[in-house]
Amino acid sequence: MEKIAIRTKIDESSLERLLGLDSSKIGFYAEVKQKIYELEAANLGLRSKSSELQAMFDSISDGVVVYDNRGIVQHRNHICPRYFPQQTLPGSSCSELFHTGLRSSPLECPVGRALAGERVELSIVSQPVSGKTRYFDVTATPIEGNKGMKNRALVFLRDVTEKRQQELNLMQSEKLSSIGVLAAGVAHEINNPLSSVAGYAEALLRRFNDEQTLAEDPRFDVFPKYLQVIIRESYRCKGIIDSLLSFSRKSDGSFSSINLNEILREVLELVRHKSRYEKVDIQLSLQEDLPDVLGDPSGLRQICMNLLMNAHQAIHGSGVVEISTSTHGPTVLFQIRDTGCGISKDDIDQIWDPFFTTKEVGQGLGLGLAVTYNIVKRHGGDITVESQQGTGSKFTVRMPVCQK
Repeated sequence: MEKIAIRTKIDESSLERLLGLDSSKIGFYAEVKQKIYELEAANLGLRSKSSELQAMFDSISDGVVVYDNRGIVQHRNHICPRYFPQQTLPGSSCSELFHTGLRSSPLECPVGRALAGERVELSIVSQPVSGKTRYFDVTATPIEGNKGMKNRALVFLRDVTEKRQQELNLMQSEKLSSIGVLAAGVAHEINNPLSSVAGYAEALLRRFNDEQTLAEDPRFDVFPKYLQVIIRESYRCKGIIDSLLSFSRKSDGSFSSINLNEILREVLELVRHKSRYEKVDIQLSLQEDLPDVLGDPSGLRQICMNLLMNAHQAIHGSGVVEISTSTHGPTVLFQIRDTGCGISKDDIDQIWDPFFTTKEVGQGLGLGLAVTYNIVKRHGGDITVESQQGTGSKFTVRMPVCQK
């Protein structure tokens, strides 16, 4: 008799018992394998998230530094090495950037205050041994620790040098504008009585020339000579006042064709009296057929005035200031050379920085050359200096010729 096969339904738990998965190592290995799959998926997600965060970290245009709870650098982005290559190296202390030479963090240290839980905003100035002075806005924020761990600090370093220079230039422009208004008022007040002095002197001289009896009187022999001196010096003063009015006139910002020789002659009228009393010999060598440059008359007067005043102030006692103009291809050259004290090698790279000055306190603010540099650049020109300490300096301004 044939046997008949019977199909029996077995549930899942019975199948596991039948195969021994509930008690053997096969079930354990299956669970381990599943955990490995889950961990690999989690690691992949973490790596993806880490790459995303790193990309965000590096895309920030500011310098970013993370300090641990002891004030030691943990991480930095690629911007930091541009400005602080050594001070922000991983493992460096916050003292190397914010309080050099002090063992403990002072109360104003932004990292120390952030570690204490405070959000800090302040500004710092970086003055490297060789290089340009830079200004930074610093923002330090605490990173709260988890489960009793101490805080860390997140520090942003934003380079605001260009913005600060623009602010300084604006302050200087406002100051010059105020001085210009005052000078214009004084000049007008002086001009009126000066015109009267010159007019009456001319009237007296005409009377001497018309009346023969006065000319023959020996008591009045020197009077015509004295009157001629009064007239000549009065008109010289009027020329100085007119130059002062031109210099103080507010610029409308428009550019036009300007002859640099004429600008120089105007400014020289304002400084010749200074050179006369300080025994400074001004030597002129101006190219007669000098082509025009495209510029702002007020700005060009400012350039000439600043460089001339610097040359005078560099000379103690007697000396020489040489002023020359010439052409070199499509460029007009304006040079001022003095026989003054010169500039040291340590200072020559910093003379264009705002507020940098080698003069005594009260003698200068250190803004003249910074303003001059910016005006020259605004005109599409260039300015350089050659100097040797003890023998004098030579400033050269190059301006593009006006294309008519």
